[in-house]
Amino acid sequence: MSTRFKRDALAASSPFCENALTLVGTVASMKTALDSTSLPVIDHPGRICILQSKWYPEQVQSMSAACEKVLGQAGYQRIETHTLPGSLEIPLAARDLLALDMEEEIDAVICFGVIVKGDTLHFEMISEECMRGLGRVMHDFRRPVVVEILPVFDLQQAIDRSGDDAFNKGIEAAVAALEMTAWRRAIGC
Repeated sequence: MSTRFKRDALAASSPFCENALTLVGTVASMKTALDSTSLPVIDHPGRICILQSKWYPEQVQSMSAACEKVLGQAGYQRIETHTLPGSLEIPLAARDLLALDMEEEIDAVICFGVIVKGDTLHFEMISEECMRGLGRVMHDFRRPVVVEILPVFDLQQAIDRSGDDAFNKGIEAAVAALEMTAWRRAIGC
């Protein structure tokens, strides 16, 4: 299949995405920007909790700021940001916040971090345990937990996903949280 055909097919399959295809040698990678102009309206927005790792603060804070901007435009005023020692601690923090939320005011928990592959198995262990823990928290508390903890092979990959542009993963996280909140309310959750 030609690169042009793949790009056109992908663009046609998702009306909410702007696709940019970048060729690197013979390998193609796609970056997707979500359309944040037609987001669902959330009546009486609750709280959003953003959990972020202290590692790679420039990239993590850039994603968090982009996320907060989109959430603010959607009407959220109660956005709490908690900075944690690392990505491994984020699942426990998410569980603690949701356990203390007796009135179920938290609409979603959004998690940001960067885990860079090194020479040891640390990358795999942290990434896997973090995702497993956050999945468990989401299912146990039946609340959206949006994960943009980026497991990357080098820092440039995190920089590419946290820049001041439409491809910032913070935007994607905010859109996912808004869409899940709207959907859950529509079905009576």
